[in-house]
Amino acid sequence: MHRRGQFPTSIFRTISLVAIATMMIAAVAIPAFAQNSVPPTAVQAAKMPQYASRLAHPSKRLLPPEASAMQRAKARRGPLQADDIYDNGPINGNTDAWTINFGFIVSDSFTIANDQTQITGMSFGAWLFSGDTVTSVEVSITSGENSGTSYFDQTVTFTQGSCTSNQYGYNVCTETGSFNGPTLNAGTYWVNLQNASVPSGDPVYWDENSGVGCQGRGCPSQASQNSVGSIPSEAFTILGNATTTTTTTTYDNYACPSPFQRGFHELHDFSSSAEASGLAIDTAGKLYGTFANGGSYGAGLLYDFAQRSGHWFLSSLYSFLGGSSGNSPDSVIVGPGGLLYGAADSDNQTCGYGFNCGLIYEATPGPNACATALCGWNEKTIYQFTGNSDAWGGIVTAFDSAGNLYGIGNGGTYGAGAVFELSPSQGGWTEKILYSFTGGTDGGSPSSLLVGQDGNLYGTTAEGGNNGCDGGYSPCGVVFQLVPSGSGWTENVLYSFTGLSDGYSPGGLIQDSQGNLYGFSICWTPHQNYCNEAGTLTQIGLIFEAPTSGGLNIIYNSVNECDAGTNLIHGLTMDAAGELYAAEGGSLYNCIPGYCYQLNCGEIVRILPTHQPLVTGTADIFGNITSDANGNLYGTASTCGFGTSYRGTDGMIWQYSP
Repeated sequence: MHRRGQFPTSIFRTISLVAIATMMIAAVAIPAFAQNSVPPTAVQAAKMPQYASRLAHPSKRLLPPEASAMQRAKARRGPLQADDIYDNGPINGNTDAWTINFGFIVSDSFTIANDQTQITGMSFGAWLFSGDTVTSVEVSITSGENSGTSYFDQTVTFTQGSCTSNQYGYNVCTETGSFNGPTLNAGTYWVNLQNASVPSGDPVYWDENSGVGCQGRGCPSQASQNSVGSIPSEAFTILGNATTTTTTTTYDNYACPSPFQRGFHELHDFSSSAEASGLAIDTAGKLYGTFANGGSYGAGLLYDFAQRSGHWFLSSLYSFLGGSSGNSPDSVIVGPGGLLYGAADSDNQTCGYGFNCGLIYEATPGPNACATALCGWNEKTIYQFTGNSDAWGGIVTAFDSAGNLYGIGNGGTYGAGAVFELSPSQGGWTEKILYSFTGGTDGGSPSSLLVGQDGNLYGTTAEGGNNGCDGGYSPCGVVFQLVPSGSGWTENVLYSFTGLSDGYSPGGLIQDSQGNLYGFSICWTPHQNYCNEAGTLTQIGLIFEAPTSGGLNIIYNSVNECDAGTNLIHGLTMDAAGELYAAEGGSLYNCIPGYCYQLNCGEIVRILPTHQPLVTGTADIFGNITSDANGNLYGTASTCGFGTSYRGTDGMIWQYSP
């Protein structure tokens, strides 16, 4: 979950009751915690590695025999009840809870489906000391966690519902509050609870649920506490005037893939203005990415995205400072030891035709042990590009087994781009230009680079080569190999594109376990006989296979996937089983007398071993994609987040599970 602003320096009032119970048994048998105080082991337990709440699987809500018919109806799993807008699942009264008093704010997201929905109340699971009653809680509903636009903010009096004593000596109760308003349009909001008033002055805790049995859009809720950060979500229900269930609600987004497609999930919603990069993944399955905008200083944010207790959380790692310290970060890669590396702009020097020279940075965890998921990372510049000949504006793409970092950039000796190496040395990193392209038969404007299984470098250029495109008037690009030779590197052109049936401007190179290379190119409709073009398309995406010994074979043509003006390949990934996947999409402006409208398409397609469209939508939102060890696919989108507006205005992190 995206945490805004500065990172907290300590954890307050976070309760891991399982750890607390264990410590109590080891010390002395006490039937209940002392009143008028936070349990004495709360802070210590929060700092333990196991402090994060565990996922529970209760068979039913905790209801006494005298529970009303409405209470029993709410306890049943299944579709939402008539007056439920969102139900995050039943009370898990024997696992964990989080404070809602002493000024600390507990926030949970909820999503409603229809515009002009009247919110009339809410219920939540509260843990109380024996004999206590909640007389009031400050409740707010906002557009963001703990902040943003406020739609409702007042002190609400709660009437105590059913209570059951748990093994820790607490009474676990269903507290229900009624209030007038607000009226909300479709989207995702945050309910925030704080300053619970109990006559005895005892603390009150919000029951942790983690979304087991959740019913409603956006399940399970995302959650945070303002002094801790991301936490497991809680048991609560939003009441209102909705009468339809989530299973029958019609998804009416005009331009995005339906969230109800099999295997497709929105994992996190963010503002489209954040300008999210593609995602990198480490060996543990944790995802990393950047926002070119955002962070504490508006200069960009580095984040991780990981599962805890079966729920995904986005954590801020580093807010870029801007200026010579870097801004507008590009995609990251995971290096040795789990450190992160990437490129960013810098405002202290210009190269080429007045463009930003840029820098390469390294991000590392803080020096001290971290007891939470929200400890800040440190960032340092390991190379600052300085001029036209040193691959200015470069990005990093891969490490070799010796810990050397490789990348591609502009400039070079001939101004047609270069491949560079950054080698760790005592006290810093040393840059070396391995190859400068001439823009001729050897290629120009490098577009991708990887370290091959044989230790050689392989890549593509968008320009150059032996052949000319469009009747020989412009270059087409190459697939190249760089081989160590003495103190330098020697380039071998493995394939020169013709711009005909093989397309032009290749990129996106990846390699399979057998050493074969895969990438994508563009076919242009003046050569429609070569592209198998049909309909109104003007550019078509192609996917090729290229053995490292040379040659090329087109294995996929996107012409049949989307009837739009362009339908290009945006990203490739291959999972551990050797299945190849592609992200593609395009658009067409279609005009009739007096009116023009835009047609869009976007898809995730499996290419190998058999062709199969997996996710389809009417917006070109899919970019770079990656896969984990279990074959799940992940990516970001700059629009079409379902959380805030259902109108395609927000971005998201998505997952596809085959």
